[in-house]
Amino acid sequence: MERVSKINYYLDIAETVSERSTCLRKRYGAIIVKNDVIVSTGYNGAPRGRKNCSDIGSCMRDTLNIPRGERYELCRSIHAEANAIIAAAREQMIGADLYMACTDPHDGSIVPNTCSCMMCKRQVINAGISRVIVRENKEEYTVYDVEDWVENDDSLTGKFGY
Repeated sequence: MERVSKINYYLDIAETVSERSTCLRKRYGAIIVKNDVIVSTGYNGAPRGRKNCSDIGSCMRDTLNIPRGERYELCRSIHAEANAIIAAAREQMIGADLYMACTDPHDGSIVPNTCSCMMCKRQVINAGISRVIVRENKEEYTVYDVEDWVENDDSLTGKFGY
């Protein structure tokens, strides 16, 4: 019997968390882990009490053909990373890892080549999280060192999206 790796174990959990997402474009799930303990979870969806895109049946960004990574002020959702950060105490996040998975809302398949948006990167940096690990497929993942996000400030490039 072969055990799943620890990283893929946490990515499996993040993928399951994504199933709670209410976004019509992409379902994201995130979990924050420190010292092998899950600190918090989050998925993308509208703020508590507001209607979700899945309830309304439409997405303003889709309606306006806005590319991924742009014009988030028009999005109803709070991102998975932000929701996980909101649910945790800062002391629990300092030096922690954030695991994230993105799935397609139509067929549940894993969406590769995703990463945190510029706004979420800022929140991850300020939360004190050390690494972000993003699922590419069931076996592969990408590890981002958050310190690289500090050193290579993408907010200075003028490039939109991710």
